[in-house]
Amino acid sequence: MIHLSLIGIGTGNPDHITLAGVRVLREAELILLPRKGEARSDLVDLRRLLCRQLLDETALTRVVEFDLPRRDGRDDYLGAVDDWHAAIAETWHGQMTQRLPEGGRVAMLIWGDPSLYDSSLRIAARLKGPEQDSGMALEVEVVPGITSLQVLTAEHRIPLNALAEPVQITTGRRLRERGWPGDAASVAVMLDAGGAFQTLAPEGLHIWWGAYLGMDKQCLIDGPLAEVGPAIVERRAALRERHGWIMDVYLLARTPLLPGPIE
Repeated sequence: MIHLSLIGIGTGNPDHITLAGVRVLREAELILLPRKGEARSDLVDLRRLLCRQLLDETALTRVVEFDLPRRDGRDDYLGAVDDWHAAIAETWHGQMTQRLPEGGRVAMLIWGDPSLYDSSLRIAARLKGPEQDSGMALEVEVVPGITSLQVLTAEHRIPLNALAEPVQITTGRRLRERGWPGDAASVAVMLDAGGAFQTLAPEGLHIWWGAYLGMDKQCLIDGPLAEVGPAIVERRAALRERHGWIMDVYLLARTPLLPGPIE
């Protein structure tokens, strides 16, 4: 039996990991750290830092790095993602069975939280699903973490929702395809390849944007969309060029989230 713990680690600040996360990390026999290529080396560097800081020096925990398969960039997005997840599940399976042939406790450090626009739970489900011929005996545990939306609203000092109003969480792709969703007063946008908010009529919209949240290179911009939208697009391009990668998220609102600014 493999006991797999998916530990949410927040968005780049080592202080984000919870005491529960620390405990589960220390109980693991094997910690798997995925590498996503040199352009995103910061992501694995943070995980290495957490392991160095949080693991007891006398612990017998093994920390193993592995390369993630790359996603096909074909137009069939959902099909490409499905194939990619299958390849990742196969990679996970290989690492676990090779390193712990008799079973044991495995931990994986998940950026943000496994519940929100992260596919670790879906990939883990493949390991024990009918499509997995190995018949792996797997038990999954989730240790929640801090999401990028929580960090975004904390850094801008705003609530996520307007008073008694709904919030829609969506992707940049969906915002481009479908526009402003339903009757939502606030829209949180993740996984945007860049500037999906430019497809909206900016009048009456306010934006709170953040990149590299929780990290030393964190960048924040907010204001009326008509005024700051172009600046966000320009700054995002410059940051991506400088660092080789970018992770950003933003909140849009039609109505005030607060009665006035917090000073």
